[in-house]
Amino acid sequence: MSWLEQYHALARYNRWMNDKIFGLVGKLDDVERKRDRGAFFKSIHGTLNHILLGDRRWMGRFTGDAERFAPRDASGRVVEVTSMAHELYADFDDLARERARTDADILAWVHQVDERALLGTLIFKPAGAVKAHSIPLWWAVGHFFNHQTHHRGQVTTLLSQMGVDPGVTDLVAMQTIEANAT
Repeated sequence: MSWLEQYHALARYNRWMNDKIFGLVGKLDDVERKRDRGAFFKSIHGTLNHILLGDRRWMGRFTGDAERFAPRDASGRVVEVTSMAHELYADFDDLARERARTDADILAWVHQVDERALLGTLIFKPAGAVKAHSIPLWWAVGHFFNHQTHHRGQVTTLLSQMGVDPGVTDLVAMQTIEANAT
């Protein structure tokens, strides 16, 4: 299995889990979604915003198209982000729409990137950093998918604490479902 095959699977997993989580979270009222539950980004809504913000920052770096993936508000206006806890979308429907759009962009990107590019170096300057970072692209892409999974795990924990069963969330479960569907 190559990195590309693994990243293709992780991009599908990202979409599968986001569809599952957004379906569950969409059944909650806004008060429950935004209740401070003591998570890194306080609430379920805050954590989902953070994942989207991080994904867009990384996609801007990966594609070199920072404008396309710039943080925007619901009206489409680029906003200045001063914290990774910045709320891009206060409205859940806007957040869900932009999550789905970004997931489609992620899938498209992983299907056009090649092994040679993954062996290259990604140079980027994180917000607030004094100097640029330089890391292998394959490492950055691995971090990208790990970051999503880490914070979605927090959301599934918060849902479980509320009595909402997120069901099976394992990567291998998605692979089994895909294999049985063919």
